[in-house]
Amino acid sequence: MLKLTKKADYGLIAMRHLAEHADLGACSAKDLAEMYGIPQEALAKILQRLVRSRLLVSHHGTNGGYVLSRDPRAISVLEVIRAIEGPLFMTSCKSVKGCDTSLKCTVREPLQKVGRVIERVLGNLSVLELRDGAEEWAAAASHGESAGSMERELVQIEVSGERFSGGRLDGGTYGK
Repeated sequence: MLKLTKKADYGLIAMRHLAEHADLGACSAKDLAEMYGIPQEALAKILQRLVRSRLLVSHHGTNGGYVLSRDPRAISVLEVIRAIEGPLFMTSCKSVKGCDTSLKCTVREPLQKVGRVIERVLGNLSVLELRDGAEEWAAAASHGESAGSMERELVQIEVSGERFSGGRLDGGTYGK
């Protein structure tokens, strides 16, 4: 299962908020934590990582807090996740050294392809689009749609020359 950690979730929530409310100026870790029900100490550490990665700027003083270091359209979700978590790995066998079955493994390369596609999607998704995307997903849900078209847009992955789409390999016979 692919899953972001709570740290990454919290960081993305904070970045989305700062993108959406950039016109209001700096926002403190305390205010962000209270608004979203995030543990303040954990959020403060995450925000400091984002400052060290030059994704945020920290302002000290009475009206201090955090602001985005650049236009939110120029900050990718992948940058935020990497700043908080480090490199993304789809499999635990990213290198041949770490696995006893690497020479006989039949899924490593296809899964690494999936990982590269996921990285491309996250690399092309900006922090600003997180804000916009939330509105699209909410609108689709309010109209009784499953947001399937948006989901299909994200889940079209080439694996071993076959197109993977919506939980099945197109053209395959599995399960028939």
